[in-house]
Amino acid sequence: MTNAHLTIDPQFAIGAVRRRLFGGFVEHLGRHVYDGIYEPGHPEADEEGFRRDVIELVKELGVSTIRYPGGNFVSGFRWEDSVGPREQRPRRLDLAWHSTETNEVGLHEFASWLDKVGSDLMMALNLGTRGTLEAIDLLEYANVPGGSALSDQRVANGRTEPFDVRMWCLGNEMDGPWQLGHRSADDYGKLASQTAKGMRQLDPSIELVVCGSSGAGMPTFGEWERVVLSHTYDDVDYISLHAYYQERNGDLASFLASSTDMDHFIESVITTADHVKAVRRSDKTINLSFDEWNVWYLDRWEGVDKITGIDNWPVAPRLLEDVYSVADAVVFGSLMISLIKHADRVTSASLAQLVNVIAPIMTEPGGPAWRQTTFFPFSITSRLARGNALRLPIESPQYDTTVYGTVPLVDAVATNDPETGRTAVFLVNRSLTETITVTAGIAALGDVRVLESHTLADDDVNAKNTLQEPERVTPGEAAVAIADGVLTVKLPPVSWTAVSLG
Repeated sequence: MTNAHLTIDPQFAIGAVRRRLFGGFVEHLGRHVYDGIYEPGHPEADEEGFRRDVIELVKELGVSTIRYPGGNFVSGFRWEDSVGPREQRPRRLDLAWHSTETNEVGLHEFASWLDKVGSDLMMALNLGTRGTLEAIDLLEYANVPGGSALSDQRVANGRTEPFDVRMWCLGNEMDGPWQLGHRSADDYGKLASQTAKGMRQLDPSIELVVCGSSGAGMPTFGEWERVVLSHTYDDVDYISLHAYYQERNGDLASFLASSTDMDHFIESVITTADHVKAVRRSDKTINLSFDEWNVWYLDRWEGVDKITGIDNWPVAPRLLEDVYSVADAVVFGSLMISLIKHADRVTSASLAQLVNVIAPIMTEPGGPAWRQTTFFPFSITSRLARGNALRLPIESPQYDTTVYGTVPLVDAVATNDPETGRTAVFLVNRSLTETITVTAGIAALGDVRVLESHTLADDDVNAKNTLQEPERVTPGEAAVAIADGVLTVKLPPVSWTAVSLG
């Protein structure tokens, strides 16, 4: 049996854990909206056509702010299509996913769904095929109480009170050649700055997110951030990061170390943003919005059942419906650890996505909804992580990976809530074969006991929850004990664990 040691001390605070760190993402893509959150003919459908079973699962997941309506979809989206009487809304061709968008669920309907699940709206703007004027128009429609053409139109469409959207994304992945309206960092930075300035003339209180790189592997990464922030530093509050991870070529050992790449990505963007701050001699600090992150087996979908043809534009096709394993969930949990470890600068994040499309929740038309393996690390972490993130000095054995070099077998982070006195610690064991006993010094926490514990592990790391076996994988109770100011936790191979103390 292998051993590791760490110390939990509230004095080692990194920063406050904002609730926005546990955000989600809903895009008009595949069966996410239609046959996902919305299925009027389903036995669980409410009076608006939203599935009650999905609503309950989203509430259990604990998502805070939800980014909407895309994603690549937004770069061809006309927001005006999504408001007004449903029978008058146009059917549009979505070039991003080669599908038909019926606009049956639009801004008003989605805002109603957010009320049901208890989440806030984070609105993404089309800066691909549209621009500053359309962004200002949507802001007027959404946030002005009344007395103008567009705010009065909102009232006439049934929403007397403003939507009061606080966070706005200035486009999506504008560095990507796949994006409608893709442009250079210089051109995008100028447009984003112009749009941000115009929006703030209307509502100075909003928070704005400028597009960073759509991945650390992009050839323009780093320089893109520098140029875009050089144009927009005074105009925005956040720069975005996107990252997806997958097991490649059967290299599970490297896959389990994916969060080390996320750590490096975050720290590189912080360095670039702070460089621009120094050059501008600014006293303002730009924070990070990690508004797309997940495990995504993109390689599986390259060229598989790709929708093509000018006469073939299906409604809500089955796209990107990854089925997640125990190993995927362990990596997923470790990515959440990385986000919390950088809580001082990553103050907003969005799991991409929520239902059916690379999602923790799956549904079957006319049938059940169920939790994927990745559901559990998110729901447990979002519930337990409160107060301040704590830096944990860790002594851990290491192992060698093909992709990321030498990596610790154990990664961990803790949170401490000064108001309640509760502490939560989250741990992963990356070893393929060894149980690791972690001892944690907790004397600084005072007299505490274990309130709850959870471990996600399985003898079969490829085990999954499916329509046929929706509860094949569920977390069990962790092997934990406290004695003489030391917490002992046994971590099975390839596992994610959470322990709450109070």
